[in-house]
Amino acid sequence: MKKVMNLVLGGLQHKIFNLALVTVLMVVAVYTAVAVYQASSLRALVTETSGKQAESIETISSQTMDAVASESLGRTTALEAVIADGAFRATAKDVTILADYTEKLFSAPQDYPARSVAPPDAAKDGTPSVQLMLDEGVSLRDPQVAADAALLGNLTDMLYTLFAGGSSTSCYVATPSGAFIIVDEDAGAKFDASGELLPMPARSRYWYTGAVAAGGLCFSDVQQDVLDGTLCVTCSCPVYVNGELAAVAAADLYLDKMTETAARMTANEGEFLCVVNQNGHVVFAPETQDIFRVRDIDSADDLRASPEIELAQFVADALRGETDVRLVHAGGAAYYMASAPLDAVGWAILSFIEQDTVMQPTAMMQEQYDAINDAALASYYQSASESLRTIVVLVLAAMLLALAAALVLGRRIVKPLNTMTKRIAELGGKNLQFMMEDTYKTGDEIEVLAESFAKLSGATIRYMDEVTRVTAEKERIGTELSMAANIQTHMLPNIFPPFPERTEFDLLASMHPAKEVGGDFYDFFMVGEDHLALVVADVSGKGVPAALFSMIAKTLLKTQAQKRLDPARVLEEVNASLSENNEEDMFVTVWLGVLQISTGELTYADAGHEKLLLYQDGAWRFLPKAGGPALAMFTPEDLQDMDEKYRFRNQTIRLRAGDAVFQYTDGVTEATDANNELFGDGRLLDAMNAAPSAQPEELLPYVRVKIDEFVKDAAQFDDITMLGLQYKGK
Repeated sequence: MKKVMNLVLGGLQHKIFNLALVTVLMVVAVYTAVAVYQASSLRALVTETSGKQAESIETISSQTMDAVASESLGRTTALEAVIADGAFRATAKDVTILADYTEKLFSAPQDYPARSVAPPDAAKDGTPSVQLMLDEGVSLRDPQVAADAALLGNLTDMLYTLFAGGSSTSCYVATPSGAFIIVDEDAGAKFDASGELLPMPARSRYWYTGAVAAGGLCFSDVQQDVLDGTLCVTCSCPVYVNGELAAVAAADLYLDKMTETAARMTANEGEFLCVVNQNGHVVFAPETQDIFRVRDIDSADDLRASPEIELAQFVADALRGETDVRLVHAGGAAYYMASAPLDAVGWAILSFIEQDTVMQPTAMMQEQYDAINDAALASYYQSASESLRTIVVLVLAAMLLALAAALVLGRRIVKPLNTMTKRIAELGGKNLQFMMEDTYKTGDEIEVLAESFAKLSGATIRYMDEVTRVTAEKERIGTELSMAANIQTHMLPNIFPPFPERTEFDLLASMHPAKEVGGDFYDFFMVGEDHLALVVADVSGKGVPAALFSMIAKTLLKTQAQKRLDPARVLEEVNASLSENNEEDMFVTVWLGVLQISTGELTYADAGHEKLLLYQDGAWRFLPKAGGPALAMFTPEDLQDMDEKYRFRNQTIRLRAGDAVFQYTDGVTEATDANNELFGDGRLLDAMNAAPSAQPEELLPYVRVKIDEFVKDAAQFDDITMLGLQYKGK
């Protein structure tokens, strides 16, 4: 098309100008009516087509977002259940440790000195302190009460340690005589308005009677704290000596802190999290959710009996561990809900997200599409209005246009529009592509309009395909990483104690990867009836490649160690295997030890690994390294050419009853705080010697706590692996 003066040659203006030259007033009037009718039809067609495209986009986007929300919510719920279950297990572990130590005290009171504990001091409110309280009507003038109180004083250090661990908000022990010892930060809450010390009716509290009735470790329902009325859940355990109740140990989880945790775990608008106990009562949840509000046991509702039928059925199934992701209507809203069991306490964690939140991306895409479409329609309407005004002006000037010429020229204009109308009406469902045809190639605005429709439909299809592809790829990668982490976790021994029938030693190991999967690993296994093999290793690098290399190394080490009891020879054989076709130049540091259980003789060798720590004569110390390079760093031929002191060799130590060893990876000593300062050998040795005992089940968690206290909020850059063994002999 060319524009000369104000006339567009080859366009509608040119055709209308030619028509005005050969038609009469009557023909012009008829043609004008036909043109107006066709323009109106085209406007209606454009509006209808836009609506169909918008509806198709909304349907496909909604289906995609539904699938993504269901997959993501189910996986997130399982992850949060692992985290929450770990908190309950940590509290249960604290109570078990406290009960075990209390049992030792009351089993042999003559072996422990009398230690006094001060009563609550209001001046220490807000500061952790160990306090002694008595039941109503109980006095220290009673010999039994005084004896129990003096014996409980030996729990002071352990109570401080457990409280510092952060699993519970308070830990305490009560005796049948009425003595009660507690560690918390609420000393001021133990006085009445007049400043008098309140009694502690421990023997009548739900946690005391519940533990005695259960005869073992148990978790309570939601109750009010006897002193400050705060809602809490209590884990308690009875202590029996010679068949008689000696004490009850317990720890509290205040629901205000648990609710803060739930709020952090559901920080996105429209997402919520709550925990339901075995009675269908809400244990904690966001305070804004009336349906899931936390209430005392006397006023709590059993959600399984809720008038919201879908919600009641979902909660009942969740407590049986039978739920999948469901759409549940409750409280006047629709939620996608998922659940996962909390095995430690027999409860369930519920995650739910409002359906409106899931559909928000679809609404935003629809809004953007509407804006683009409205702008296109406005532009078209403006162009059509201008064309109509031009036609009117030309019609007034074209009084003598010929009827025949008007009909021919009118047919040329209307035919491509009719074809376009038919093709657009056929669009819908998965067929959204508008194709150019020869009929539209008129060289004027009709061709421009057809090209615009073709570009718009093509861009829409490409955008929807890209959204679907990116979403599917993201889900695939997330699923594969989750599966890899699960496989690696289950390939490491994770049942403790691993050999409950062997009383000659205690053994515990742990591995915390820096990424979803890691390169560290540990292993232990029996070789015959009298030898125990121990392995701690660290593969160069992180992530999936390191995890694959670590599993190969682990398999080779176990295979060779079961053939021979010579650690140095085992490392030589495994080095030869790993050096073959090692095109990625990966290597692994290894510490391998073989303990002769009957004699306590520990023979070990290392391949570029960390120094071994030995506990003997009441203190920990580092042992000299056995020497030897990391596996796969040198070929067997290279090692033959090296000096003898750089080759693998064995070292032997003899463990006595009570001695212990501790091995780890460099993720422990190289843990870094926000100032890039390393945890280091010195802090590790100090932490080991400050630990409650050399028993692995107390030592390893204590060391991890010290590492976390040092790094604080700094990110973990390396895998952290630890293995501890205490030899008890026969």
